[in-house]
Order: sequence, then structure tokens, then C-alpha cells
Amino acid sequence: MKVSAKAEYACLAMLALARHGPDAPPVRIREISESHGIPERYLVQILLQLKSAGLVTSTRGASGGYHLARPASAISIGQVLAAVEGPDLTTRVELSSRCPDAAVLDPVWESARVAQRAVLDSTTLDQLARQAAPIEWTI
Repeated sequence: MKVSAKAEYACLAMLALARHGPDAPPVRIREISESHGIPERYLVQILLQLKSAGLVTSTRGASGGYHLARPASAISIGQVLAAVEGPDLTTRVELSSRCPDAAVLDPVWESARVAQRAVLDSTTLDQLARQAAPIEWTI
């Protein structure tokens, strides 16, 4: 699976928002940009796509920024990728000029695509945010 920089940046931005929680003040673009090394102008475009997809909300003003539009447990990585990359483009196109033996590979590619989609759709931001959180030790 190839993941574009745009898709990875979108996932990192969404994880940053998930870590802040719903009651925290909005997260500023600059904060996400600096902590993850994402160019600010590019991040603005990505966040606009995520907002159009209904995954984030924005607040204007001096204390403005972004929040998740839904709980982190209700947003999958598959939804984030679909918002910035568009619909699933991994479906193979049937080509009449293909070698006849290549057809035996089609079920393999389809099974791999289905498995990939299942993992992306079942992995939530909440799961990843909990994995990325530092472990707090109590002694």
C-alpha cells in the first residue's frame, strides 16, 4: 500500500486533534504544523478537505482552531483517507490486452484490497491516540 504525504499529514493532523479531546480549546494550525513538520499552507488545504468531509470543525478568531467533528472513536483512518484521497482507487481496471494468465491474479488483488479496507475502516483515531499516549506509571 502506498500512502501519500497528503494522506499521512491528514492522519497526523487528525491524531493531534484526537489527543486534545473535545473539551480542550481548539488546536491551531501552527501547533500541528510545528509539532509534525507539516508545511502550514499544505495543512490548511488538508484541513479544509477534512472539514468539507464533516470530520473536523473550525472556530474563527484569535482563540480559534480546529476540533474533531465527532468523537475520535467514531472516526476511522479509512474515513480520513477517503476525505483527502477520494474514493477507493485501488480497484483494478480490466484490460482487454492483458495476458490471459494475469486473470488468475485478480482474486488475489481483490482479497488484498478488501483486507486493507477492513483494517483502515476498523482502526479509529481513538485507538491510535491511546497507543501514542505516553504511559503514566504510578508508584
